[in-house]
Amino acid sequence: MESLIAAVREQEETARFLAWPGDFDLDHGDHVEEVHLASGAALEGFAGDGAGGTYFFCGEGGEERPVLYADSEGGAAPVAIGLPELVRLLLVVPWWRDCQTLTSTESRELEAEYREDNPDLVARRDRAAAALGLSLPDQTEALARLREVAIQLGEEFVLIFTPEGHSYEPLFTP
Repeated sequence: MESLIAAVREQEETARFLAWPGDFDLDHGDHVEEVHLASGAALEGFAGDGAGGTYFFCGEGGEERPVLYADSEGGAAPVAIGLPELVRLLLVVPWWRDCQTLTSTESRELEAEYREDNPDLVARRDRAAAALGLSLPDQTEALARLREVAIQLGEEFVLIFTPEGHSYEPLFTP
């Protein structure tokens, strides 16, 4: 099976959608700060966003590993179990970082703002999902899964700012 990273790189329209509005760039996987997991598990940056945030694979393995997101302000949280789940989140709720309460109401308000600037958002999203062979959950399901992963795995994947030894703050609270 081809890697999803390779598939995204090969699908130009999909890569553009993930870059914006998804704010996900496979060419920016280096985090601006030296960090490690408190558990000592492996941490591999593989993508970033325009604000200096980084997506990391946690532990050993391939694209099925848990994904942790760390922003540039000292916040971090597990956001998906495996790259396919992360890509589904980015396709369905690309504004997830701005969705502080992770509720459908808040998400719909943010979606309306995004659609004002991107009227073809849904069509582009659907083409990207089809190109990758991914079925998509609805927003409510995607946000519920994000909350579930962040809360359940939050204690297992604590990100530490290595030079000072302090942990990043959780992005979401139970």
